[in-house]
Amino acid sequence: MSADQQIIAVVGGYLALSLFVGIRAGKGVSDSATGFVAGDRAMGGVLMYFVTGATIFSAFAFLGAPGWAWSRGAAAFHILAFGVLGFIPFYFIGPAAARLGRRHGFVTQAELVAARLHSRPLAVVMALVSLLAFIPYLALQMRGSGHVLEVLTRGAIPMQWGAALVYGVVLIYVWRSGVMGVGWTNTLQGLFMMVLAWTLGLYLPYALHGGVGPMFAKIAEKDPGFLTLPGRTADGGDWSWSSYASSVFVMAVGFSFWPHLFQKAFVARSERVLRRTVVLYPTFLFFLLPILFIGFAGVGFDPPPDQADQILPHLLLHMDLPALVVGLFCAGALAASMSSGDAILHSAASIVVRDGWIVGLGRPLSPQAERHWVRLMLLPLLLVSYLVAVVFPVDIVGLLSYAYGPVGQLAPPVLGALFWSRATGRGALWGLVVGSVVTIWFSRFPVLPVHAGLLGLVANVLILVGVSLLVPARNSGATREA
Repeated sequence: MSADQQIIAVVGGYLALSLFVGIRAGKGVSDSATGFVAGDRAMGGVLMYFVTGATIFSAFAFLGAPGWAWSRGAAAFHILAFGVLGFIPFYFIGPAAARLGRRHGFVTQAELVAARLHSRPLAVVMALVSLLAFIPYLALQMRGSGHVLEVLTRGAIPMQWGAALVYGVVLIYVWRSGVMGVGWTNTLQGLFMMVLAWTLGLYLPYALHGGVGPMFAKIAEKDPGFLTLPGRTADGGDWSWSSYASSVFVMAVGFSFWPHLFQKAFVARSERVLRRTVVLYPTFLFFLLPILFIGFAGVGFDPPPDQADQILPHLLLHMDLPALVVGLFCAGALAASMSSGDAILHSAASIVVRDGWIVGLGRPLSPQAERHWVRLMLLPLLLVSYLVAVVFPVDIVGLLSYAYGPVGQLAPPVLGALFWSRATGRGALWGLVVGSVVTIWFSRFPVLPVHAGLLGLVANVLILVGVSLLVPARNSGATREA
């Protein structure tokens, strides 16, 4: 058996294991929308830890983060910064959302906000904004998995076929088991990622430089500015502090408001489980440290990769490692991609049906019919994301940074609905629309050295507050239940 065949065999075995775990996870869950989308609100502490950790740190972690460390130096540390800060709000937001979910049957973010602010159109717009962020985020995962298979099999499996293979497996277990399939496969994938990240993150610096310390000493001696914050831009220039800080801020704000992460407030067994998950969550970031070591280990490696995102598989191919070892690390990178992709796909389908059709258009469905339509929506969402992944050659972390711009705009209406009694549906709706338009416009036509999402947030908050205070709500006599 050739080396490529051994790598493919290991990857095939891992995909088969993921498929088995994902399908088995659906046993015992009720045959309803609440079971498929919220897991009957019974997810315990271990699953919550991995479903939140593995859901966020994905293909961008295993491929994009080392790519940034290799090409942009200290700029990669901003991933740690927003990761540490981003989940703190969930300590307060999560339990509040969970209480309302159990009381009123909410299973999505937009459904909760629309009910609190008495605005059906708001649910539709929030669903559209969520999809605007989800499509590139899911495409990112697909592109990452395809890159890994293409590079490590030396082109035997092209990127587009690799992405289709991996996400065919994801589609099957999400279709069968819903959120519990996501939870149990994320646990398997999270454990796998942690072990492989630390193994490779310590081995590569040692093999190439004699250790982590000597590695950084060599880099500092050759190019001291490479390790100095805020780091470099994609074209090799110096990244400004305003761009760096605004990127950290926007991504930290958006972190807790990713709909697929926010949705986990509705699946937890109790508020105590939610709070414990937030407290333990920073420990998951320790898995990012060795990932960054991998990228720094590749600095000065000859020959360099064609793209920064390929530095990890590129190093593995050029270090004469056994095919079995290469296959295992390939599977680890796929685990990183799948652990986010499955949650995104599941949440996106839930949002289209629950927020767009049932809440937004006021078209009720039976629990079984809703589950059926959520399943059917998996197919077009996967197809559109696949086309984006194949057609648009965008770097992985850059794609993620763009996605955080629109998703950050969900923060003001959610916070207003939960914690500000004066917030109105009109204010939240127009704030979200204006903030999203501003974000997209300045992402396409930047004029200031800041993340476009920051400009969108400023506009969003101003409109939300101004309209809520100046324009009466359509049903001002309605009271908001805590």
